[in-house]
Amino acid sequence: MEAMTTIAAVRQAAQARPGIAPVQWVRFAHSGREGFGRLDGQEVAIHSGDLFAAAQPTGETVPLAEVALLAPTVPSKIIALWNNFHALAAKLSNPVPAEPLYLMKAPSCVAAPGATIARPPSYAGKVVYEGELGIVIGRRCSAVSPLEAGAFIFGYTCVNDVTALDLIAADPTFSQWVRAKSFDGFGPFGPVVTSGLDPRELTVRTLLNGQERQNYPVADMIFQPHELVSRLSHDMTLLPGDLICCGTSLGVGTMKDPVNRVEVVIDGIGTLTNTFVQGG
Repeated sequence: MEAMTTIAAVRQAAQARPGIAPVQWVRFAHSGREGFGRLDGQEVAIHSGDLFAAAQPTGETVPLAEVALLAPTVPSKIIALWNNFHALAAKLSNPVPAEPLYLMKAPSCVAAPGATIARPPSYAGKVVYEGELGIVIGRRCSAVSPLEAGAFIFGYTCVNDVTALDLIAADPTFSQWVRAKSFDGFGPFGPVVTSGLDPRELTVRTLLNGQERQNYPVADMIFQPHELVSRLSHDMTLLPGDLICCGTSLGVGTMKDPVNRVEVVIDGIGTLTNTFVQGG
């Protein structure tokens, strides 16, 4: 059922913006092998080579309903922004930062669209969802300007930046941001990477067990995607497939039920659906 819902969301996203032709890419498992391709209606046009460099269609297609979607890239690093929306900064009485504030999530936390995320057995505190826009890097990127940055962005995706909230300040001598955000499964993103979109026109919505909890415009970001990529590229080299989680806004909440279904919806990209379970 979860896989079918994810597939339906991908199909809906492909039709979300008539008159515009965004390109949507998926990574998938089928018949014992992994592959990638371009979404074409209800089929995946399989490609060979490198997703980020001269990918070539093989002429083969596979029905979308017959594949298991994977996280659309394998990032070497995941960068997650803090305090990057005016509305949330104002609510928390946080000053607008002079430069991007960010942390790293371990790449091993990545989870596929539709995956079930289990509560870590070593942690009994609050676990929260954070619906976000994700930027996927497409070319090796170092010290680029904001005007140049667009050429290094492969596309955009949906992110749920799952967080073990009580861990962050559990030790008064050291804020544990990385640990709180890097448990296995705490980094789902997908179901597609979409290029050809203006991210400033997008809206992020998050639903918890069918009830909308977040609804905010990307245009409210303090550091917009091109400026983010530029500034981060002056701190570290960004590589193809790397994921930048743009931060979240109002409506972050705790997942309290025994089973929690979280949907991050960005029209033009799709719906990322995952389930968080409390465990025994």
